[in-house]
Amino acid sequence: MSAPEPAENGAQQLLVVIDPVARRTDGESVRIAKDVLSAGATAKICLPDGPAEFARVLARRGSRRPVVVGDDRALLRTVALLHRERDLSAGALSLVPVGVSVELAHSLGVPTGAVAAARAVLDGVVRRLDLLVDDSDGVVLGDLRIPAPPAADGQSGRGGAGGPGGSSVWDTCRSLVRTLVRPAPQVLAVHTHRLRVEADGVVLSDLDEPVETVTVRSRGGRAEVVIRTRSSAEPITASALSVTVSGADFRYRADAAVTGPVRTRTWTLRAGAWGLTLPAGLSPAGD
Repeated sequence: MSAPEPAENGAQQLLVVIDPVARRTDGESVRIAKDVLSAGATAKICLPDGPAEFARVLARRGSRRPVVVGDDRALLRTVALLHRERDLSAGALSLVPVGVSVELAHSLGVPTGAVAAARAVLDGVVRRLDLLVDDSDGVVLGDLRIPAPPAADGQSGRGGAGGPGGSSVWDTCRSLVRTLVRPAPQVLAVHTHRLRVEADGVVLSDLDEPVETVTVRSRGGRAEVVIRTRSSAEPITASALSVTVSGADFRYRADAAVTGPVRTRTWTLRAGAWGLTLPAGLSPAGD
C-alpha cells in the first residue's frame, strides 16, 4: 500500500466527479463531501448529466486523481471505463459512497458516511485489489453468481380450457377437500440447470450434473469457485486463475448487474489490478 501522492505545492490534485443519481438521492451528503474534499485538497468539481458525459470527464482528468461521489453503479462504471482505457493500473481511484446501493463499496472497505469517506480520500492509503475480467471485457469487483433459472409457470392460463372459470372453481373445491382430509406434504422446489464448469482447464462439474448455483469471487490473488449441485450436500470448491462456464443459455449476476443469456463465458483473475484509497490500517472484508 502507498499513500496518495501530493502535488508540488503540497495539496493533492483531485477530480471530483459527482454522479447525477447521488445528487438526486442525497444532496446533503454530496454537499458535505464537496466541502471536506475542497478544504483538504485542490479539487475540481464536475457534475456530469449522464453516463456519456461522465465518461468524457473521466477521460480528461489529466494528472488529477479521480474521486467518484456516487453509489455502487457509479463505482462499477468508473472501473469499467478505466479498464477499457487500459489505464486502471496507472493510478488509484477514490470513492465517497452516496446513493441507494452502496453495499459493494462498504464490502471493499470504504467507510460509511460522507465525512469519514471524504477524509479517507484525503488521508488514506492506496490498496491494490483483485479484478475478475471476462472474455467480453466486462469486470467484476465483488461476487459473480450464476443461479438456476426460475421454473416455468405451468399454472398460467388456468380455467380457459374448461369453460369460463367453472372447471377451475370445481377443481379448487376438490383440491380443498383433499387437503382437509389428507394434508399434502410441502415440497421445496429446487431449480437447477446443466452447466460445465472448468477451473484452470480442470472440469469441476459437467453437463450431466444438475447445478443449483455457481459462485466466483476473488480471494487473495485467486478466484474462489463454489458449485452447489442437487446430488451433494457439500459444495464443490476450487481455487483458480481462470474459470469457464458453458452449457445451455444462462444469465449471471456480476456485482449489481445481470448479464445474459450467454452460452459460454470465461473469467480471468487479475491480481492487484486496480487501486482504491482506503483508511490506513483497514482491509476489505474477506481479504
